[in-house]
Amino acid sequence: MNKIYPEKLKIDDEVRIIAPSRSMKILSEEIKNIANQRFFDLGLKFSFGKHVYETDEFNSTTIESRIEDLHNAFADRNVKGIITVIGGFNSNQLLKYIDWDLIKNNPKIFVGFSDITALNNAIFTKTGLVTYSGPHYSMFGQKLYFDYTLDYFQKCLMTDSPFEVKPSSSWSDDEWYLDQNKRELISNQGCLVINEGESEGTILGANLCTFNLLQGTEYFPDLRDSILFLEDDYETAPHTFDRDLQSLIHLPDFNKVRGLVIGRFQKKSNVTDNLLIKIIKTKKELDNIPVIANVDFGHSDPKITFPIGGEVKIVVEKNNAMAKIFRH
Repeated sequence: MNKIYPEKLKIDDEVRIIAPSRSMKILSEEIKNIANQRFFDLGLKFSFGKHVYETDEFNSTTIESRIEDLHNAFADRNVKGIITVIGGFNSNQLLKYIDWDLIKNNPKIFVGFSDITALNNAIFTKTGLVTYSGPHYSMFGQKLYFDYTLDYFQKCLMTDSPFEVKPSSSWSDDEWYLDQNKRELISNQGCLVINEGESEGTILGANLCTFNLLQGTEYFPDLRDSILFLEDDYETAPHTFDRDLQSLIHLPDFNKVRGLVIGRFQKKSNVTDNLLIKIIKTKKELDNIPVIANVDFGHSDPKITFPIGGEVKIVVEKNNAMAKIFRH
């Protein structure tokens, strides 16, 4: 595959906000006002897809409306980046209707996470365009403790320089969107070393249950020489994460995977460090590759931005781990 790395965002560039999953209508005015100011502060112009406020029984809208906004964002030469409003459950509905040639011929930054994992990996698979797992537009509406997330957004999307993923000083798993002033910070103990080793490879994955929706389709990426970045939200549990990971391991090319980086679990998932270690150690296919966990991405905050299709080097030792994203 010939990879396409989109041009980085610059001052005065326009980003388009679209809603390929849930609708923007679910966001409060406070969140939108804070998010808009953050883009102003970055020096970025922003515009919105025609259909972002449409909503239905699923807090989403029709495939036709979502596809129109996606295609228009890629086709508009004034738009240099595309950021999704929020996640949800149904972005994989769009895959059959996407004009892949349009995307390939108009490469630009595309960023989102959670349910957007389906689009991130499918776009990379079908076009070679490197996409980005990172904060939604809604996340920019966080009033407090957004500095780390913003820093890694800029490192990944506004510069070409390699960057090392360093742990945040603290993290949170609170419902910040309900009360912006009531935040609960938890001291970050750093990443969890499960298997030692050193490796380089192509980053794939992100939200595990969404990534697995692509299995057996033309939209699932080639796992050879990859390092998987995987996470899941509060709706997972130790037994569901175990079986979802096992499903991935059963794929024919999994033996070509070079490493596993796991994002931090939400507290409601009850995936503790000890349970996670036990899950990993039951899978002999993982014995000879480096595995680390509790990295700052997923459905807790803050979070890094990382490239789906980009390149990373990980070095994992007994009491220390390093992940350096050197091409993004």
